Order: sequence, then C-alpha cells, then structure tokens
Amino acid sequence: MNPEIIITNMKRRYSGVSGTINALLPVQAKILSIGFVGNDLPGAQLARSNHPESFFYLSVWQAIWISRKRLPNGRPRIWHVRRDPEMMLTIFLRDVLYFPIKIIFTSAAKHRHSWFPRWLISKMDGVISTTPEAASFVPNTTRVVPHGISLERFSPPADKLTIWRRTGLPDKYGVGTFGRIRPDKGMDIFVEAMIRLLPKFPDYTAVIAGLCTLQYTSFQKQLEQKIAAAGLTERILFLGVVDADTVADWYQNVLITVACPRYEPFGLTLLEGMACGCAVVASDTGAFRTIVEEGKTGYVVPTDDVDALAGALTLLMNDPLKTMGLGQLGRARVEAIFSVEEESKGISAVYQHAYSEPTRLESVGPT
Repeated sequence: MNPEIIITNMKRRYSGVSGTINALLPVQAKILSIGFVGNDLPGAQLARSNHPESFFYLSVWQAIWISRKRLPNGRPRIWHVRRDPEMMLTIFLRDVLYFPIKIIFTSAAKHRHSWFPRWLISKMDGVISTTPEAASFVPNTTRVVPHGISLERFSPPADKLTIWRRTGLPDKYGVGTFGRIRPDKGMDIFVEAMIRLLPKFPDYTAVIAGLCTLQYTSFQKQLEQKIAAAGLTERILFLGVVDADTVADWYQNVLITVACPRYEPFGLTLLEGMACGCAVVASDTGAFRTIVEEGKTGYVVPTDDVDALAGALTLLMNDPLKTMGLGQLGRARVEAIFSVEEESKGISAVYQHAYSEPTRLESVGPT
C-alpha cells in the first residue's frame, strides 16, 4: 500500500466539494494509485470495489506515515487538498517536517480570499481553478480545469415527456431545483416564480430537493406558508434530503432544472440536470454562463430577479416538446465538455507539472 496520490475529504457534511471528489475517485482510480483520507463517499466505495489494487482507504496517520519517504520511483508523493485545514496540515508536513511531498489545491471561489487563505494558496505546488474567473483571484493558478460529472451516473431517461408519471405526483411534467434550503441558494426566488407560473401551467408540478439545516428551518417554514397561502401546497413540494443514490432519478423525472443561487462558486447541479436531459434556467453566477448555451440548452438570467426567472421559465413551460429538445442538446454539451473524464485528464496534467518541478526540500533544504 504505497499510493502516489493522496486525496483528502476531511469535512463531515456532504457538500459540493464532496460531490466533486465523489465523481472523480472512480475515474482517477483507473489510471492512478490513490490513497483516500477522510469521510467515506459512494465514489470511494466504487473505486475500491473496481480497483482494489490501486485504491486504498487511509487514516490521517497512515497517510502521514507513508509520506515520510518518497515513492519507490523516487518521485515525491502528491497530496490533493481542497480545504483550508487540509492545506495547513500539508504545509506543516512539507515545510516544517520536510516531508518529500507536493501539494495541489483546487480553488472554485469567485472572490478575493482573505489574507490567510491567500497565504496558504501561495504555498501550493500547483493550483487548479475551476473557471477563468476563479483563476483571476488566484495568481498562481497552474491550470483551469472545469468540474465534470459522471455521464454514467447522470443519464437521460428513455422518454423525458412521460417519465414524470413514475413519481406518482400531480400533473404531467416536473420543474425542479436541487441544493440546500437557504437564502443564498435562491430557493425563495424559485418559490416566488413557481407561485406566479403554476396557475398558468396546470400540467406542471415543482419540486425542491435538498437539506435544510436547523439554522434555516424558519426560512423553509416561511416558504411553505407562502405556498399554502397561494393554494399550491400539492404542486410545490419539498422533497427533503435526496441521497446520492437516488438524486439522478429526480433529475430524470423533471423536464426543467432551475439553479438560481445568489452566489455559487461553480454549480454542479446544472450539469447534473443537463446530463439527465433537462433544459435549464440559471442565475448569472458560478460557471453557469459558461455551461449554458443561451437559447440552445437553456437560459441565464440576472441573480435575484424573479421577473427574469419567470420569463425564461415561461419560454420553456409553454412548449414541452421543444424544451425536451433543449435538454437533449444539453446532454450533448456535457458529454463534449463537462464529463468527469475530461476533468480527470486536466487534473492529471497538473500532477505531471508538479512532478517536473523540484520539491521545496530540494530547493531550500532544512536550515
């Protein structure tokens, strides 16, 4: 057990970062020897099942212990980290204990980091930014590598126009939004748009899937009260947490996926919906303007704009057959640009670049 790449996931709660790691692990395990540290993921289980010879679960201490020495081929081991505490740990190992390791960090934030994260990022041996805009805030970006998703896990149903029937819910078609229930995800904007539109479109039901933490229960309750006051309790439904094994089924079920956050670093939910054959509407944040081909796979509208969201949705809800065609083009776009295989190739190129540079130990040595 001597993996060349150590990938960390040291946050308990499943997040967008976790989702990215989850999708990548089974693909990376095909071509790399990986040690996985942190909270378990379905993708890690799949990687271990399919590639037991190249994928290993490690405790933090096991990962630290094996990182004291170089790989048998003389190369330094690479740690791929995505969070501040993980950067702190690896910088300590490399610069204080002089472990022969390289550190790669993925940055998705589309804002200027505070001074401490900036200092941590400046110490990385390689930085992956997920969008050109994110790279503009990280001067030492090595390569821009967009996130990708599993085209096998997220795939369109045989018949998008009839699949809604299997849900047992009212009407003929579904409109869905996926993400945590909180204001920055724009769930209130979605609800307001649905309250306006559903009386005009009796063939549609709206669903909201995602975790609502204790902090935001009053926010969800306010939305439910607004829905009830509009007489739409049976047509705007909160699904609660949809686990990773069944979320793709819900993307298949809905004809339209909406992502209207007020701020988003990247935005995987839109890609997941497109991969499942959904036409999409998104607010102008994250990577959405790069992901969506305006008028061909969906629409991008200003953030925090109920009127614009309702207008774009009206275009799609008016013509289900045409909307299904936009969803098919969306699937083709994800296949061409945003697959997890393409993301894995870009990440591997950054690993190779890091190998070509001298380690800090070789550059400065212990004093």
